[in-house]
Amino acid sequence: MNDNSSASIFNLNPPNPLLIVISGPSGVGKDSVLEVMKSRGLPFHFVITATTREPRPEEVDGEDYFFLSEDEFARMINEGELLEYAVVYQDYKGIPKSQVRKALASGKNVIMRIDVQGAETVRNLAEDALLIFLSPQSDEELINRLKKRNTETKESLKLRIATTRQEFKKIDLFDYIVVNRDDHLNETVDAIEAIIKAEQQRVRQREVNL
Repeated sequence: MNDNSSASIFNLNPPNPLLIVISGPSGVGKDSVLEVMKSRGLPFHFVITATTREPRPEEVDGEDYFFLSEDEFARMINEGELLEYAVVYQDYKGIPKSQVRKALASGKNVIMRIDVQGAETVRNLAEDALLIFLSPQSDEELINRLKKRNTETKESLKLRIATTRQEFKKIDLFDYIVVNRDDHLNETVDAIEAIIKAEQQRVRQREVNL
């Protein structure tokens, strides 16, 4: 066999772009994980979620979320502009469809952080999406994180903990679980990056069609 024939054997196509979902309970650190990933300059498209809730003091419209009125959100629902949407703690959240399709078409990996209910919707729409469940090390750790936000009443805290316990029952929807321990954020991101790299070395590539 000559050198040219050998070279043709290894003329592999580039890996398919991945649709990566980072999910898990409220307060587990989904936003923090994405911020570290962005700071590392990873060549991914980070999806911006639309929501009807009021922005927190440190949040910026168009960077952290698209903050929309209920009327505008309803219009997007009616015109089929959302990949998925749900009511989360009395507010609407959803993923604008166009940005996901454009990014995948360009060959970029797409990363979105959504709640477990939204992850289930994405799994139903795209069987080959890569779903990663971000977990706290313990109930106590999650409760402490929520308390540190200073945005929860006693009643809302109880609701979030009860919701978290229900969300863990959906764990079989996911491909991987990554524990995000306090003060080990970089280790969490390292684990997620390792998963993504391994997925792109698969013989049978994931193929997402939306």
